[in-house]
Amino acid sequence: MKKIIIINGPNLNLLGKREENIYGRDSLEDIKEICEIKGIEKKIEINFFQSNNEGEIINKIQEVAEIYDGLIINPAAFTHSSIAILDSLRAINKPKIEIH
Repeated sequence: MKKIIIINGPNLNLLGKREENIYGRDSLEDIKEICEIKGIEKKIEINFFQSNNEGEIINKIQEVAEIYDGLIINPAAFTHSSIAILDSLRAINKPKIEIH
């Protein structure tokens, strides 16, 4: 079974609690459950990770090479400001998708 990780950046833990007119009412937990159900349907193990800390996100990305078959990342506010996250993504040779 393929194994992927979905990495979520800063403030995404507040989904469903802030600016519902922009981000909607679904919480990150709701999104996680939807992804896990889809993963089961597609025979893909889905792991979720969220952090407000850039270093923790980088550490998790570095694990991808050894543990996962690929990753999906929403770096949130770090999208525009983190060269370190970009460098860590470039350093792994696994499929990756960036979403927002």
